[in-house]
Amino acid sequence: MCPPFVGACVDAQVVNSPYSEALWQDIHQAEERFRSELTTESLKELPSIAATRAIYKKCGKDPSRYRPASEQLIRRMLQGKELYQIDTLVDLINLASIVYGYSIGGFDADHFVGDTLTLGIGREGEPYEGIGRGPLNIAGLPVYRDAEGGVGTPTSDHERTKITLATRHLVVLINGYDGNRERVEANARFIQELLQRYAQSDGGSVLMY
Repeated sequence: MCPPFVGACVDAQVVNSPYSEALWQDIHQAEERFRSELTTESLKELPSIAATRAIYKKCGKDPSRYRPASEQLIRRMLQGKELYQIDTLVDLINLASIVYGYSIGGFDADHFVGDTLTLGIGREGEPYEGIGRGPLNIAGLPVYRDAEGGVGTPTSDHERTKITLATRHLVVLINGYDGNRERVEANARFIQELLQRYAQSDGGSVLMY
C-alpha cells in the first residue's frame, strides 16, 4: 500500500519523570515557531503529514476524522491551546513529532507480547483500546501488531503498551510515509538527544526499516 515507507526504531533504557521544566521550554519554543509559520490548513501540506493523510485515504480511512497524531498536536498548538502535559517521555516524543511532523509511537517494550512487531492494516471489528480514547475503530488504519494484537497506529497507541512512570525499556517507532529516509533518521537522532538530556539515557540504538 505504501512502497516508499521508511521507518525508524529507537530502542533505549530510560528513566521517566513526571515533568521536566527544561523540556517544556523547548516545547514552548517550538510552539512559537509553528504559530508564526503555519495555519491549520497549511500544516496539512507538510510532506510528512500530507503523506500520512494520503495513506489513510488509500487504506480507506478519513484523515480528517481520524487525524494522524502529529497533525493533532500541531493543530492544537495553532488553535492556541496548550499541549497536554503527560510525563517526560511522552512529552519529549510529542516534541519530536511536532518538530519533524511524523506520527510517532512510544511504547513500554516490556509489555510487548512475543519478539516481533508487524506493520499492517486494521481490520473491521479488530479490538483496540486507544490511550485515553477507549475503543477505537482501527479498520483501514496502519497498525503495528505484536503476538497479542494491535499496539500502535499513527492516530493513537494502545493502552496495553503505553508509557508510564515505571517504564524503563522504551521503544519509539517513527512512521515515514513520505519515504524521506534522511529526515526520518534525523528525527530518530533527535529523539536520542532528547533521551540523553531528559531521560537519564545513553540514547539507545536506532534501527532503520
